[in-house]
Amino acid sequence: MADQVIERMREVKSILVSQPKPSDENSPYFKLAEKYNLKVDFRPFIQVDPVSIKEFRKQKIDILNHTAIIFTSRNAVDHFFSICEQLKIEMPADMKYFCISEQTSNYLQKYIVIRKRKIFTGHRTASDLLEILKKHKNEKYLFPCSDIRKDDIPNFLKSSGFTYSEAIIYRTVASDLSDLEDVYYDILAFFSPSGINSLLVNFPDFRQNNTRIAAFGPTTARAVRDADMILDIEAPLPNAPSMTGALELYIKKANNL
Repeated sequence: MADQVIERMREVKSILVSQPKPSDENSPYFKLAEKYNLKVDFRPFIQVDPVSIKEFRKQKIDILNHTAIIFTSRNAVDHFFSICEQLKIEMPADMKYFCISEQTSNYLQKYIVIRKRKIFTGHRTASDLLEILKKHKNEKYLFPCSDIRKDDIPNFLKSSGFTYSEAIIYRTVASDLSDLEDVYYDILAFFSPSGINSLLVNFPDFRQNNTRIAAFGPTTARAVRDADMILDIEAPLPNAPSMTGALELYIKKANNL
């Protein structure tokens, strides 16, 4: 295995990031590209499709029968309020909102007047949010989510005896990547198991060969290994908490810098 790792430590000239191109011109990806003279491209490997009103109604969920909404992403916020608009539902002023991060809670102002609402915000992770939920056990929670989601929040609500409903309001599907069939990159960077699935859906005969795989988070890393691919770069690391940090450490070694 050690020989295999050394053999794979080849010079890096190009990276494909399986996410949308950052809108911030100061993105660390742009700085990484400039610093090491790299070609860094961006392409979402997954896309989010809303469920239809017909599909939503089949779930037999009464939104207004709940006293609190749990949001874990901006996608969930967008699709939830889209459902409400289509059903002509106006959220009551006393509805409580529990958000996984400040970024998500701030995003709510796109749909509601934040200063007039009861909003509870975690720091960044689901475990942070669970600590807040523990203090509000008597609410009737609604958890709008994708058909592909982590189990931590539903498992906590169920095991702790909370009253809650789970509503699938959007689906995570593989993007069409057929135009990349003959394009080669030294590194492919992934951020979710769905991204790995999209790669294999689009290219069922994919052979990794000298392509290095980077994965962010333990579930993504597991998906890489479960697909019988070699995981070359794993993030976060103690000395590199971001994907760009982990990529930079690898590039310094691979490019002998």
